[in-house]
Amino acid sequence: MVRHANQSFYIPGTLPGEQLHLRLTDGKAELIERETDAPNRVVPLCSLANTCGGCALQHMSPDSLLSWKVEQVQRALTKSGFEKLPTPRIYQTAPQSRQRIDLALQRVPGGITLGLHQRGGDPVDMTECHLIHPKLLELLPPLRQCLASLGALTGRGSLAINLLDSGPDLTLETPAPLTSSDKEKLAAFARAHHIPRITWRPAPGKETETAVQNAPVIHHFADVKVSPPPASFLQASHEGEEAIVSSVLEGLPPLNRKDRIIELYAGCGTLTFPLSQKGQVKAYEGDSAAISALRTASHGTRAEGFERDLNRQPLLPQELNQARVLVLDPPYSGAGKQIGTISRSTVRDIVYVSCNPAALEKDLSSLKKAGFALISWAVVDQFLWSTEVEAVLTLSRDPKRIRKAEKKRKE
Repeated sequence: MVRHANQSFYIPGTLPGEQLHLRLTDGKAELIERETDAPNRVVPLCSLANTCGGCALQHMSPDSLLSWKVEQVQRALTKSGFEKLPTPRIYQTAPQSRQRIDLALQRVPGGITLGLHQRGGDPVDMTECHLIHPKLLELLPPLRQCLASLGALTGRGSLAINLLDSGPDLTLETPAPLTSSDKEKLAAFARAHHIPRITWRPAPGKETETAVQNAPVIHHFADVKVSPPPASFLQASHEGEEAIVSSVLEGLPPLNRKDRIIELYAGCGTLTFPLSQKGQVKAYEGDSAAISALRTASHGTRAEGFERDLNRQPLLPQELNQARVLVLDPPYSGAGKQIGTISRSTVRDIVYVSCNPAALEKDLSSLKKAGFALISWAVVDQFLWSTEVEAVLTLSRDPKRIRKAEKKRKE
């Protein structure tokens, strides 16, 4: 970020402390030359790093990147009014661990481009990637060949891949519907590469239809078998998921198995089933396909799922008052109206999972005013080489728990 004449300019590929030669014209900044290098600058691992939009910060050392992300969360906490912060737990996933990816497709002369969008432009063919799991990378060459043969891909499309325990789960979007010939080609590809399911939809948010189903689709959350819906939201990496789950469980107050845990924005059960090993979970989610998967998997567990649009119909204080502890993992925009009812409730303990420091700051400001203290916090960098960061925060307004945490901090 460069500031000049009360204007701010973001210069891609640069780092704080570097001296830059810029040309400023019409409110835009063009990099002419980088005259000095920051000490934490490294050579990107990937030859596509300067064009592909997937890794904006691969030129920054991993340690420095992690420290920067910790600072983003710390800034959100202090601006929310929390002082004398405890030492955070910090996790950073390794390269080649990403288990989900959204790819762009584009018909080009002689075939297709399959990859991520370059910054402000067309997709870059993903011939190399140090981010995604090797199983996904190995799938791309034959997948590129198969998709190029589809009549339905007349221009631009997209492809979402989740690496589930049962294998890669593909959701394809094309400008035109799949023909019977297209479906036969996809079925042959799925058999050859042990893919249990391929679904199709005309656009994001539209209803999907199953193009290929060879076997059940299965993923495990705390040893519970779940069948996630197509293109479902999963944590970016298995290691990142483990770090988030362990931080959430560590943030719980002492519980017995009859204590009620209310979980908001539950998805299809990433946190629900680990939490159900600690207490009785009432899980709320607005996506009908996700909550349906959770409900189906919940038989025989101490979890119960409820479909509810928490943006339009947040849980009221009297409903929240039934919880011994509240766990929430809101979307990027934050918890919205739900924060107000939480503040007015009698809930004493909260574990908040955040993916956006800006939204976190807003939500925590309200919770701070409602009397919550910060017990612990963790930072999880599972979106390696990007600006994205996740945090898990333990909050309480239980005087005994707060005193215990303060005493431990001073030891």
